[in-house]
Amino acid sequence: MNKYFFPSSATNNKGRKVAACALAAVFCLVVGLVISASFDLSPPTVAQAPTNIAQTGLFPVFERDGQLESPFVAVVEKVQKAVVNISARSREEIVPWWFRGSNYSTSYGSGFFFREDGYILTNNHVVKEAVRLTVRTASGYEYEAELVGADPETDLAVLKVEPEEEITAIPFGDSDALKVGDWAIAIGNPFPRQGLDRTVTVGVISAKGRSNLRFGRGTPKYQYYIQTDASINPGNSGGPLLNLRGECIGVNAAISTPTGGSVGIGFAIPINLARAIVPDLIAHGKPHRGWLGVQLSSVTERDAKRQGLDAVKGVKIDSVFSNSPAERAGIKRGDIIVGFNDQSVEDVSQLSVLVSTVGSGVPVPVEVVRDGERLTVTTIIADRDTYLASMRSSENEDDFQVIEWMGMELMNLTRDIASALSIKGGDGVYVRRVYAGTPADRASLTQGTIILQIAEKVTKSLDDVDNAIRRLEGGSGRIVLIVQEPDGTPARKVIRK
Repeated sequence: MNKYFFPSSATNNKGRKVAACALAAVFCLVVGLVISASFDLSPPTVAQAPTNIAQTGLFPVFERDGQLESPFVAVVEKVQKAVVNISARSREEIVPWWFRGSNYSTSYGSGFFFREDGYILTNNHVVKEAVRLTVRTASGYEYEAELVGADPETDLAVLKVEPEEEITAIPFGDSDALKVGDWAIAIGNPFPRQGLDRTVTVGVISAKGRSNLRFGRGTPKYQYYIQTDASINPGNSGGPLLNLRGECIGVNAAISTPTGGSVGIGFAIPINLARAIVPDLIAHGKPHRGWLGVQLSSVTERDAKRQGLDAVKGVKIDSVFSNSPAERAGIKRGDIIVGFNDQSVEDVSQLSVLVSTVGSGVPVPVEVVRDGERLTVTTIIADRDTYLASMRSSENEDDFQVIEWMGMELMNLTRDIASALSIKGGDGVYVRRVYAGTPADRASLTQGTIILQIAEKVTKSLDDVDNAIRRLEGGSGRIVLIVQEPDGTPARKVIRK
């Protein structure tokens, strides 16, 4: 233990000791009075109690009818009745050796009314493949629900019931206005079979723009999640994440956990993403996605320095599809997009979400950096499905299949993709996406890579990949690939399982 030592004096006497002690006592008394006055350490009375957070600057405490309460109470009272329990009954195929039959299983989740005429927002994975959907409200009423529309690529779905009671609806807020550290309130039905309906948990916005997350099969393609430490547990999926105004800022969707339970890392779909596609889900049963017609990659530190950027942000254009909205707008390979539709662009995931939510035929300003100069061009966004349909009319349907392997999304290298990437020939497998933290990511494989060989076998199509997967089952944990990098250079990659 560290200690302080003071040197003694040969001329010390009793009088000097008394004087020194008296002076020290007076000094301590003065300092104590100053500190007490500065921090007001006297016990608060009811009259002195804070009435709102703005007055205290310390704790979110409000006064109502002479009683102190947290600000979350008013939020919960306002919206709790809008949260519902969803039971999804689905058919499971069972194949015993003596007969073929089917069985049913029931999964549970949450949702909430966002319109008073009975429309409910929830997650697609809550209702996926259900043959019967039942909604139970806070009053105990049960309704058979209709699946109005669903979108696996964002993990959102809309249900409709015909209510026989007065409905409380939760208004949508603005998820773009969120700041890290803002309060967040989650309401849902964790462990519903234990009767834990409409449980409330509180935390903060831990981060924004989380992407490249893996939640098993059916992982959503479009990710720009809100992260929160408000506890989210099984059954909470589809419930609302709220701000202090009682507005929905996100739809609770998933957690990241090494234990299977909540460890304070939960994810919600931003409500502005839901706001963009819900009208399509109601009107058409599925969303219409915008399409720009480019292949994207992350900006590197080298790119940022070369283009004179202040930070490593934005999205680099690897290639531009022929006759696409981007090409018609004058966007070129090597450009860095730093702004889209009057919003700053941070990364690939954000830009993909922004483009996907723009309607076909809508003019959008795009800010790019080219040779160190900032330019603004206007592009007319096209409909993604219409474009893909036109491609399918001239390409083999199998060319648009996608398989996942070692953390990569793989597809056949079509003539259109080869043309856009300025690749000669059409043989090989195109890496459409690589998920963070997977074996492919650890092997430094990236989007835009062309796989030419797997374990010394030529890979010309997804069929070759399927054959390689079967051939490698149970084998060594080390797989050698020969690839063509996005810049056209050949490379050898080693994947370790």
